Amino acid sequence: MALFPRQKFCLPLAYLFFLLQACNAFYLPGSYMHTYSTRDEIYAKVNSLTSIETELPFSYYSLPYCNPIGGIKKSAENLGELLMGDQIYNSPYRFRMNVNESLFLCTTSPLSEYEVKLLKQRTRNLYQINMNLDNLPAMRYAVQNGVKILWTGYPLGYTPPNSNDDYIINHLKFKVLIHEYEGAGVQIIGTGEEGLDVITEADNKMASGYEIVGFEVVPCSVKRDPEKMAKLHMYDTIEPVNCPQELENSQVIREKEIVTFTYEVEFVKSDIRWPSRWDVYLKMEGARVHWFSILNSLMVIFFLAGIVFVIFLRTVRRDLTRYEELDKEAQAQMSDELSGWKLVVGDVFREPSHPRLLCVMVGDGVQITGMTVVTIVIAALGFISPASRGMLLTGMIMLYLFLGIAAGYVGVRLWATIKGSSEGWLSITWSIACFFSGIAFAILTILNFILWGIQSTGAIPISLYFKLLTLWFCISVPLTLLGGHFGTRASPIQYPVRTNQIPREIPARKYPSWLLVLGAGTLPFGTLFIELFFILSSIWLGRFYYVFGFLLIVLLLLIIVCAEVSLVLTYMHLCVEDWAWWWKAFYASGSVSLYVFLYSINYLVFDLQSLSGPVSAMLYLGYSLLMSIAIMLSTGTIGFLTSFYFVHYLFSSVKID
Repeated sequence: MALFPRQKFCLPLAYLFFLLQACNAFYLPGSYMHTYSTRDEIYAKVNSLTSIETELPFSYYSLPYCNPIGGIKKSAENLGELLMGDQIYNSPYRFRMNVNESLFLCTTSPLSEYEVKLLKQRTRNLYQINMNLDNLPAMRYAVQNGVKILWTGYPLGYTPPNSNDDYIINHLKFKVLIHEYEGAGVQIIGTGEEGLDVITEADNKMASGYEIVGFEVVPCSVKRDPEKMAKLHMYDTIEPVNCPQELENSQVIREKEIVTFTYEVEFVKSDIRWPSRWDVYLKMEGARVHWFSILNSLMVIFFLAGIVFVIFLRTVRRDLTRYEELDKEAQAQMSDELSGWKLVVGDVFREPSHPRLLCVMVGDGVQITGMTVVTIVIAALGFISPASRGMLLTGMIMLYLFLGIAAGYVGVRLWATIKGSSEGWLSITWSIACFFSGIAFAILTILNFILWGIQSTGAIPISLYFKLLTLWFCISVPLTLLGGHFGTRASPIQYPVRTNQIPREIPARKYPSWLLVLGAGTLPFGTLFIELFFILSSIWLGRFYYVFGFLLIVLLLLIIVCAEVSLVLTYMHLCVEDWAWWWKAFYASGSVSLYVFLYSINYLVFDLQSLSGPVSAMLYLGYSLLMSIAIMLSTGTIGFLTSFYFVHYLFSSVKID
């Protein structure tokens, strides 16, 4: 009988198929397409201030910037945005479609000592202002060593070389790229902030107008006459300026200074179409490096596959064939001369040390592995839009919660297999539900107290803590208990051989086995480390990471390598009469997490040299530790389950009276 009745899934799948068939064409990577008529008003939004030096986000309005006419209003945010420290607000920057203009915003009160100190500190910590228009981030181009580089956001200010003065960016020159759109009977599915929606034929007729397909900014610092500016009102027209200005014409950050904020808007028609407007942000750099990573992994896989081939076809099969061809008397005589893995036939399935912890870690590993695989597959298929900020993290959390049922089932069934009965399964399921979640909660709480202390927007609000706890207690825990219940109803896996009452002595070896286990982790790490660099750069250097196709290939290769490494190492231990293979199989592939954490430290020292302050370092190491623990549970589970079925298959082929 199937665990989940097939009929329950037929109706929703049929409906989804019908919906997709009804659409002539559909568009996923972007939000609902907005079209604007000439002179339509559009307001930009501002996100948290970010810095690659501190990695501590702060609110945009924590600095003396101009407030919108209707007051500051916070945009609705999803779970992922809140966890990433995003705080999206409205802004006073107004754009009128297809109208080029140069406008005055406001003048500040004379800067106080505290405001000057804060502005200088944020400027020297290289804080960036993140703004978006029609869900497109503002981008700017900079030339470094003769290479044109794209950056999202613009700096708060700058400090000239060999100078103690800091200058604030108070004038912005915007270039808005627009594409003239006419409804052509194309149906579009949007998956952005507005949710899933379909543009019908009637909507298309009304949708003619202009689409925003690009949003560029050139930041400037301009010193203006405070008396002249005081006579103006918000959105009054001013004279445009050329950028950059000489230092004597730039706005210095100094006490009692009055800062004037202004901006210019230029609309430029573009051939870029709506579906392609994110291409410039997601342009993949270093494709050859990604392919090199994949080829490197394939070499490791073929090397290990060769070893596995030799083990199965030349060694194991040959020994089993010879053993089965003999009669019982010859088998009895041969058993006195047996060596290697055949000697541990009465001990190979002996209960491991700390079986409860092993079951809990394997259960959590199944949950994390399932979450990772499903998330990356969905992202690789293009169902997660870069325009939908935080959706990737939100999806991962929800998948983790719902996959508690798989964790409970696997953990309890493994427990029943080891113990011979499911007695005590309830405590096992509770431990599975609390183990990794508890570790993550403890690390995040410690980091959160640090972020609260410096009033960073990266701190998780108390209300969100309660929401996360509610989600965990109301979804993950019940589903884990339900999975555990299903695990008790499934029959335990039967061992093919009996276990002797007296354990066999494990021969002493010249070198401890843990050295081999630690060394085995270098092979999975060799598969992962190049892609790991791009992932860390995406997280800590604010770069877009959207090559999920490469990541999916690397993930599949990593799973194969972990399985092969653990299998080979388990066989090697059995050949030297070491029957205590359970934990060694887990850590043979799980030890890759140690190298991931060491690489994270290397990345901190050599690639994040600009990262300053103990708070930033603690934040980085805390998240790296959490990532390494998750990788250990996931890769360790893959290796253990592969070795378990290998050992089961190997000894089920041996005839024992």
